[in-house]
Amino acid sequence: MVLKPEPIFAAVEALRGPGSRVVLMSPQGRRFDQAQARAYAEMPHLILLTGHYEGVDQRVVDHLVDEELSIGDYVLTNGAIAAVIVADAVLRLLPGVLGDSESAVQDSFSEGLLDCPHYTRPAEFRGWKVPEVLMSGNHAEIARWRAARALETTRKNRPDLLGE
Repeated sequence: MVLKPEPIFAAVEALRGPGSRVVLMSPQGRRFDQAQARAYAEMPHLILLTGHYEGVDQRVVDHLVDEELSIGDYVLTNGAIAAVIVADAVLRLLPGVLGDSESAVQDSFSEGLLDCPHYTRPAEFRGWKVPEVLMSGNHAEIARWRAARALETTRKNRPDLLGE
């Protein structure tokens, strides 16, 4: 199934205004990442288009869409699932969306690394303890520990992010 151009053009032309960016979710698009999420969060108006099965008529791509975007190297039955992922990644970067504005700043990929491990109470569970440094109250030491663990996790799980 290929979606016809007429209803897509009508919908986008009714919504589009100055500063609008029209993005088509497509396996042919550039791969979405945290940097792109930040860029979209700064835009005044983002329109996400989604296809179904075979996608949309090529005239939509050629004459209406500003860019094509993919969430990964695989194909879904429809782009709505991908659009929800993009919307969530972008919306959480907007002021007031998260309870703690620092949360988005400290997430995986924000500094090019994966996030460090996180712990909660109890301090000991089944003989496994929260690292002592996290209980110390020494914020500088805690920051160093978190940075080292983030680098270690990235090296182990995603060395490509380090160019290794």
